[in-house]
Amino acid sequence: MTRLREVGKAALLLGGCAVLAVGLLAAVHGLTRERIVAAEHRKELALLATVLPTALYDNDPIADVVTVSAPAWLGTAAPVQVRRARRAGEPAALVLPVVAAGYAGPIRLLVGVSADGRILGARVTAHQETPGLGDWIEAERSDWIERFAGRSLADPPLPGWRVRADGGVFDQFAGATVTPRAVVTALARLLQYVHAHGEALFAAPAGAALTHHDGPES
Repeated sequence: MTRLREVGKAALLLGGCAVLAVGLLAAVHGLTRERIVAAEHRKELALLATVLPTALYDNDPIADVVTVSAPAWLGTAAPVQVRRARRAGEPAALVLPVVAAGYAGPIRLLVGVSADGRILGARVTAHQETPGLGDWIEAERSDWIERFAGRSLADPPLPGWRVRADGGVFDQFAGATVTPRAVVTALARLLQYVHAHGEALFAAPAGAALTHHDGPES
């Protein structure tokens, strides 16, 4: 009996140690995950800050998000996330991705658009354009992409949303029009999308999924 009691005590001790170890591992995992989530949140906010002035909102646009499928407007069949910025509960801006058909492949942009339809900022987040052409659309190498800030469908009117070679108001690059034309066209589509569906994007509850089958003017 004494032997059995000793074995039982050892088993209980071992079981207790196992429970404690599992608890410690769970606690460490929880703390690590929280830090990872916080780091990712800061990284996303830093990216948003390149196209969305922080002074414009007091909510968390990372959490205030809807998922949208709008291929004809946004240039991609894949659902995308639209971030919503608000101040004192009122709509302030949207941050949307849009894809342009570049010379060598898709050009992915992130764009902030104010509630009244002005571009707050635009950044190319990925592209496959050849060296030289790609430099022009990267904010780190050229100020070309910065020139869209403040523009809207009223400045210029829609017919002016073309490169100069096509009769529009936007500069193209020396010896190249395909890449800037693609970006200008994509931004014009995006502004039309916000004009057509901006109210619905702001009104939908956070986490909602929206689908828009219509498309921009040709």
